[in-house]
Amino acid sequence: QVQLVESGGGSAQPGGSLRLSCAASGSIDRIYTMGWYRQAPGKQRELVAVIGRGGVINYADSVKGRFTISADATKNTVYLQMNSLKPEDTAVYHCNVATRFGDNYWGQGTQVTVSS
Repeated sequence: QVQLVESGGGSAQPGGSLRLSCAASGSIDRIYTMGWYRQAPGKQRELVAVIGRGGVINYADSVKGRFTISADATKNTVYLQMNSLKPEDTAVYHCNVATRFGDNYWGQGTQVTVSS
């Protein structure tokens, strides 16, 4: 089992910045990838960014150049720095951990709202 605790999020104006954090505990030796997904009202959950144990990173096209995912292995924490926020970034953001055994774990979700 892997437990995830998210923090950060909140409200920002267009062009602003927010930072999300997700701390993992439990069977962290099984973690293969850590990442962030988001779900806006009436839409399906979508990948935002993911980082693999080997450091390989993938971003959704919609956030490339604006969002940065990083990880601190000493703290078992993954971060999502969100810059140049747009109203369309408004969503509930969920931390995700995938293990090398194919299990998926999700954080409770944190609301990000971008509006003027």
